[in-house]
Amino acid sequence: MSIKNEAGAALAEKGSLPNPNRWRDILRSFGALIGLLILCTVLAFLSPNFLTLDNLMNVARQSSINSLIALGLLLAILTGGIDLSVGSILALSTVCMAIVVVKMGLSPLLGILVCLGIGVLLGFLNGVMLTKLHLPHPFISTLGTMNVARGLALIVTAASPISGFPVSIQYVGASFWGPVPVSFVLVIGVYVIFHLFLTRTTTGRYIYAVGGNPEASRLSGINVDRILIIVYTLSGFLAALAGLVLVGRVNAAYPLAGLGYEFDAIAAAIIGGASFFGGVGTVWGTLIGAMIMAVLRNGLNLLSVSAEMQTVAIGIVIIAAVYVDVLRQRAAAKSRR
Repeated sequence: MSIKNEAGAALAEKGSLPNPNRWRDILRSFGALIGLLILCTVLAFLSPNFLTLDNLMNVARQSSINSLIALGLLLAILTGGIDLSVGSILALSTVCMAIVVVKMGLSPLLGILVCLGIGVLLGFLNGVMLTKLHLPHPFISTLGTMNVARGLALIVTAASPISGFPVSIQYVGASFWGPVPVSFVLVIGVYVIFHLFLTRTTTGRYIYAVGGNPEASRLSGINVDRILIIVYTLSGFLAALAGLVLVGRVNAAYPLAGLGYEFDAIAAAIIGGASFFGGVGTVWGTLIGAMIMAVLRNGLNLLSVSAEMQTVAIGIVIIAAVYVDVLRQRAAAKSRR
């Protein structure tokens, strides 16, 4: 650090000057929340229907699927990886549940277990391919799984949707507790569990360590392969759980479900403060990122913006989120010099 910078930091500590590092830390910690509040304020002025209770609960309901998938993406991103297969895992797990419950007439509970089990299995295979087959990057393994799972979903359904689920299957995605969607209650419960998992358990701390420096983690005795398998298994589980919510909402399972969902989930995690470089990100920041995506889509619908322009807007948001991540990394690198 130069003499000028040292003098400025000293004055800032004494209160003579604002401390730029403190404001940077505040923006890093609460930037996503501030952005969500600003977005809500703007939309409240532009549309009188935005702040109604019904619309806010609709936003909460719409955000549930992306929130669950984004949480799985957060885990992968924390390790410096990515999971492109989540949308296809959602599709295959739900159509298999549909075959068990609707086509074969078996127990809804068995169907739910099949749905979640397939998500766990595919996520586990993603982790095994990455660690035991030594594929060079999770982009490769999850891209392969994405295509295989999507193809299998099309094959087992003959490319046709399956509808007519019992009420017990639809409950999570379609029901409300008072004005609050059950799906959003589920999201909050899952996020609390994963917050405790990442901050209060040894495995959670290892996930951050692996993302920060995998080689140093390996040398310090952490079983990096085991951590990566756990991460991708959990990502697959959360994708299947999101599929269960989706089936409840639409009362159908279809092989093209979840198409492109991975991009909204990645955007939610990055907007929420996660870094593509690994080792940085929080559960609650990811939830705020998912809420920003849901509020943006809802606001554009209320303002009667065409679907084509909505796609453009979401694309711009994703590019901006990644660029902000790059700027954060540059600022962190400068502060370490």
